[in-house]
Amino acid sequence: MITPEQCRAARALLRMSQDDLAAKTKLSAVTIRKFENQTDSLREATINLIELTLEAGGVEFIDKNGGGPGVRLRG
Repeated sequence: MITPEQCRAARALLRMSQDDLAAKTKLSAVTIRKFENQTDSLREATINLIELTLEAGGVEFIDKNGGGPGVRLRG
């Protein structure tokens, strides 16, 4: 499961706003903001939907591997 930091980084790589991500996932922008600001815990299914949507946009999430979790554009 991705972290809020990975979500923000992925959106930045894709030049996607919170509103853009909300529209693509059919979630509210408030839900995206709550996740990224860690002000509310979301259901695992909701976080997975966000992750799959960002992956479909062209990012790859990197698991924690000594340096911490990350994100990069697929090559």
